[in-house]
Amino acid sequence: MNTEINEEGKFQYIESKGGKENLVLLHGLFGALSNFQGIIKHFSNKYNVVVPLLPILELPLKEVSVSALVDHVHDFIEFKGYDKVHLLGNSLGGHIGLLYVLAHPEKVSSVILTGSSGLFESAFGSSFPKRGNYEFIKDKVEATFHNPEIATKELVDEVFDIVNDRNKAIRVVVTAKSAVRHNLGDKLHQIKNPTLLIWGKQDVVTPAFVGEKFNELIENSKLFFVEECGHAPMMEKPEEFNVILENFLEELVSGNVEK
Repeated sequence: MNTEINEEGKFQYIESKGGKENLVLLHGLFGALSNFQGIIKHFSNKYNVVVPLLPILELPLKEVSVSALVDHVHDFIEFKGYDKVHLLGNSLGGHIGLLYVLAHPEKVSSVILTGSSGLFESAFGSSFPKRGNYEFIKDKVEATFHNPEIATKELVDEVFDIVNDRNKAIRVVVTAKSAVRHNLGDKLHQIKNPTLLIWGKQDVVTPAFVGEKFNELIENSKLFFVEECGHAPMMEKPEEFNVILENFLEELVSGNVEK
């Protein structure tokens, strides 16, 4: 498993080079490599697992938007020369993946969404937390999971550091508002690519009904609920998540399901 971060031009990413099929993982607002450790470890030898680091906190302020992040993903996939990809996104990463597949359906072998935004999400509410309020951040991060113990001090510290950096915090707020403006309820019927939905049954950020609505609106989709699980099933229930994902990918790759 290769988790070394490569830097080429404007891109930072990891790439396992473990197989011919490309599995691209898109993280959310506060997520990065740590969110995908279970997937990376499980799939890196069989698939070319790729995690581009999205420049959510680095874009010039006037360019900050969900659309700019979609463009970054498109530029990255073109830069790497991938013919087709399996695109997996959590939270905002799922939203970015949906916008990408709507724009470039021919490049996507399948879409995997887990706790995706794009229809409804409830994170920090209508206002951003006051800087310096560690307990507030701790409570919010813990609420992301059904089991609050998943919210390690390291994870809470990462989020706390972001919201206490004024430049980063502004970019988080602008990106989140941009995501709300890009509601996809009237566009999801256009997606014909095979789609897998893995949802935490106790997700309070994008609740269970959101997964059900995605399933209703995306024609070629399958929905799996993970019990006793919150907004990030790949972190909270990695073994169950990986079994569902592996079965889905193996069926696609072997041609046993309609593409």
